[in-house]
Amino acid sequence: MSDLLVIAYPTEARAEEVRTKLLGLQREYLIELGDAVVAVKQPDGKVKLNQLFQPVAAGAASGALWGTLIGLLVLMPLAGAAVGAASGALGGKLADLGINDKFMKEAAQALNSGQAALFLLIRKMTTDKVMAELSGSGGTILRSSFDETKEEALREALTGAQAAAGQPSA
Repeated sequence: MSDLLVIAYPTEARAEEVRTKLLGLQREYLIELGDAVVAVKQPDGKVKLNQLFQPVAAGAASGALWGTLIGLLVLMPLAGAAVGAASGALGGKLADLGINDKFMKEAAQALNSGQAALFLLIRKMTTDKVMAELSGSGGTILRSSFDETKEEALREALTGAQAAAGQPSA
């Protein structure tokens, strides 16, 4: 079962930085992400989604390739590419996996202009090591499907180093 986590950040750059850090942890097999999207609230009030994977574009490219190959067999490569791209784009649109775009846009409406939210669909994670890496990264948890103890530990990790940095050293 996957967990959903939404963390608000003051800037898009900060949210992207944390997402990059989490993708690095995924390469080390410490976390398995089903999706990682940064949503940014624009000055005009609209929400822009920065997704890692664009299923419509990938479907269109794949469909064009296969359409061209099949079109070559029937001596109509351009028509095959056009039909393949259209059907691939439609397939990509219908197979949009991960976090629902409409949900992300609605949830990000709570942000102030210029703020960003990092939406994570977490399949598995080595909790203690991921929390240590996220320590002091800031951010505010907007939504979470974690149990109360895990959510509180994450909340402490996000603010932990900031509180320690604010205290004078002896």
